[in-house]
Amino acid sequence: MYPFSPRRPLGYNRGMWSSSLCKVFSFGAIISLLVAGMMAFLSLPGGLFAITGEEELFPQIKALTDLAGDLLRPRVDTADDVPVAHAGVNPFGVNVFLEQEVEPAKRERAVRMAAEAGFHWLRQEFPWEDIEIHGKGDFQDRRHRPYRSAWEKYDHIVDLAERYGMELIVRLSNPPAWSRAEGDAAGTYAPPDNYEDFGDFVAAVVSRYRGRVRYYQIWNEPNIYPEWGERPVNPEEYAELLKVAYTRAKAVDPNVVIISGALASTIELGPRDMNDFIFLQRMYDAGAAPYFDVLATQGYGLWSGPTDRRMHPRVVNFSRLRYIRDIMVRNGDAHKAIWISEMNWNAIPEDHPASPIYGRYTEEQQARYLILAYERIQREWPWIGVANVWFLKRATDEWARSPDHPEAFFRLLKADFTPLPAYEAIKAYTRRLQPTLYRGTYPADDWALSYSGAWEEDTLPDGVPLRKSGDPNAILRFRFEGSGVALLTPARRPFPGLEIRVDGGAPRQIAPDEARDDGAFAVIWLVRGLDAGPHTVEIRPAGGMLWIAGVRVASSPPAWRWPLSAAGVLAALAAGCRVASYLREGGAGA
Repeated sequence: MYPFSPRRPLGYNRGMWSSSLCKVFSFGAIISLLVAGMMAFLSLPGGLFAITGEEELFPQIKALTDLAGDLLRPRVDTADDVPVAHAGVNPFGVNVFLEQEVEPAKRERAVRMAAEAGFHWLRQEFPWEDIEIHGKGDFQDRRHRPYRSAWEKYDHIVDLAERYGMELIVRLSNPPAWSRAEGDAAGTYAPPDNYEDFGDFVAAVVSRYRGRVRYYQIWNEPNIYPEWGERPVNPEEYAELLKVAYTRAKAVDPNVVIISGALASTIELGPRDMNDFIFLQRMYDAGAAPYFDVLATQGYGLWSGPTDRRMHPRVVNFSRLRYIRDIMVRNGDAHKAIWISEMNWNAIPEDHPASPIYGRYTEEQQARYLILAYERIQREWPWIGVANVWFLKRATDEWARSPDHPEAFFRLLKADFTPLPAYEAIKAYTRRLQPTLYRGTYPADDWALSYSGAWEEDTLPDGVPLRKSGDPNAILRFRFEGSGVALLTPARRPFPGLEIRVDGGAPRQIAPDEARDDGAFAVIWLVRGLDAGPHTVEIRPAGGMLWIAGVRVASSPPAWRWPLSAAGVLAALAAGCRVASYLREGGAGA
């Protein structure tokens, strides 16, 4: 049987492709085009590594064929031109285990070194089992004498974050044994029997730190074992737990931001581990969307670098984040940010007894890849907010010698606070960095936007932030790289005009009639046709109240796009010739 319908359109000639296109598209032509494409790729900054994330030649060639094949798959929709709440924040965060440091002085030293490296965020767990230890409503720690308040250690952590000008992402998870009839036999991470018990704990934490801690993450990796206990993972159950936590937290403090439990990247289909795409879609189907403000996922590169642009659903690499964003967009959550809970490359030594299941890189590669990851996030993904490095340090390095812990080598500091190359690289990078806007749309509160003078804060109904001012002395300043830049204002509010100055040049007036509606926003193009930059902009209100919903930057496609597109055309033509040859020879049989 033919693999296609035997019915042919009138005038169809089975040898047509062979006698025309396929003869022109000869083996020599293919080789010539491949060589030309290879030369184009090699001329890019960073060479083939810049698009493959591979440093060796043969893996690079394999990656190129994968990338060409990717062009034949449906495109993901990342909605880069939608303003996103909680995306315009300082992106530098790090995971810490401050609760494991017995000595308060060591806790402070860890926070100080995190701040000195340029990190703004500390992702820190407040384990339920370590705060409400012995029974419901009991916040005394009686595990050792003298007895003390179980809050004492966490109060100190909050104090330290404030002292060093940092913000906490507090992870709430790890129920105590008393919350389950089976105790820890159900798994030490298993959810409580009664979700309202967890809701009470969430309310207690949010109440205690109201006005001091704003960001709370509910659970960690609910889609893999053992984070949901000795049971199959269940996105519907997690959605219900998230709903309880969100509702109770917002009742205590409406200003808190609730982050969903970080999705682990996996291609497994269950029951103990569930593909992150499937788990997320089932969360949406279960009605979870109203109960998180930010979606969290992990961002490990594993076996390739951060510049790996391959998009395959069954490959776990750094670009997998784009699939997660696509699912959010298709479920009406384009206005929400993704925050990366854990991100790094594993510098496990060659002679370590543990299997390198998370990848194996040198300390130099780890340092370089982390910087490249932050650069890609800022240049290409305006819908990502914080990216938290996994991890600063542990209280002891004893576990780093165990064959059971290859993950020990994601660290930035040794237990004795000795800095590793990745720590020094991030410290140097954050000190020289100038916040810059790249291609995409950015919210009005983006950390690269600098406001001076009389500006007021406001928000749209979906939480997207606004800034407004009618003072002609109020100034918005920012730096961008791109060929043009536009201002977004709410479509149903009048645009009074503004004054703009680009790259320190003469001021120029933008009139109200230059605004163009684009759905929920009016888009006012301030300047176009520039070189790639960087450029600086100053904006002042002129003639009335100016509302700012965001800034949009335009740029030309990256240099690697055209040779990659050519490779995709080659792949399609080669496939077409093979199909034509198959049909010409009569197929595989009648």
